[in-house]
Amino acid sequence: MSARVSLGINPEELASCVACGLCLPHCPTFRVTGEEWASPRGRISAMRQVQDQGAAIDQAFLSSMDTCVQCRGCEPACPSGVPFGSMMEATQAEMNRQRRVDWRRWRFRLLGRPRLLNLLSRMLAVAQRLRLVPSKRLGLPKIPLRQDRLQASGDDVWLFTGCVMDAWQRSTHAAVKRVVEATGAGVALPGAGAACCGALSLHAGLDDHARSLAVRTMKTLDGSAPILVDSAGCGAALKEYGKHLGTLEAIAFSERVLDVHEWLAAHADRLPLVGEQAEELTVAVHDPCHLRHVQRAHEPVAEVLARYANVVTLDDDGLCCGAGGAYAAMQPDLAASIRERKLEAIRRSGATIVASANPGCTIHLANAGVAVRHPLEIVDEVLDSDR
Repeated sequence: MSARVSLGINPEELASCVACGLCLPHCPTFRVTGEEWASPRGRISAMRQVQDQGAAIDQAFLSSMDTCVQCRGCEPACPSGVPFGSMMEATQAEMNRQRRVDWRRWRFRLLGRPRLLNLLSRMLAVAQRLRLVPSKRLGLPKIPLRQDRLQASGDDVWLFTGCVMDAWQRSTHAAVKRVVEATGAGVALPGAGAACCGALSLHAGLDDHARSLAVRTMKTLDGSAPILVDSAGCGAALKEYGKHLGTLEAIAFSERVLDVHEWLAAHADRLPLVGEQAEELTVAVHDPCHLRHVQRAHEPVAEVLARYANVVTLDDDGLCCGAGGAYAAMQPDLAASIRERKLEAIRRSGATIVASANPGCTIHLANAGVAVRHPLEIVDEVLDSDR
């Protein structure tokens, strides 16, 4: 590692943290460890030491940054408006440049190649059936051997399908598409150019790769129709293209992006009504971090779901579940410890079904034995039973 580097963080942003500590209760890694190095305040202090004081990027610094879930739960709690997410992304990018060998480079580049990703996913699905893969320990869901192709039904809205979710959970996209179509809207589907939003690459410090994926995605999802997203992490990334690319085109693109529940809540009068099933089905809603803290769009989930189920709010103030995109695979022990607090909140709720609008969250919670579904999968099943 180089002894002196610049992390590329805006000095004013770096100085904006006044170390008040109001972020600490909202940081999942601090809640689990109780250690300052695992808190936003401690991580910002370490960033200052590297960028302002010339401290080396040593193993302690790498561990502090790599163990951050990047949930951004600290941002809404911060009275100074510290942009911790962008500071962490800049730090990860510099750390990635400093690393001599990083296996994440080739792994995340795979996400923008849908044919190869689908082929490897089918191979992984076969290996799972032969019990050659420790799926639970690796945080993997049961990957389908085959999936039905989605068919476009119009051009009123786009449905962003992404990479891993399309390869592993396309049935969720199909359910979401049916619910949107139940409002009378026609759904357009993107081509291979929008195979990945770039979120995982950005979080891993592969900023150049993330930007190239953003440019590809923007070209594919052209026009002026709203872009609906059913994955909270993808939606957050798409909504921040304007910030990351800094172009008028990217800003205009991001303004078209909506979490699918935002769009459905705005068109709730067009959603079909059902009988008494809303009183029979009790569902606890887990808010994905990037929907709650980044998009600030978690409330429409409960609003839409409440038309079809008895919705229970968890009492943990939106605390992270520990999934964090690829975090659960890279930091399994910390991710499991963070998840345990979420499991306690679920048990207190008394609900037998949990809804979460992010694939990483559903996979991470399901691996702990939770009956968890995407909210619109639940809605789709209720609508289907009433047809």
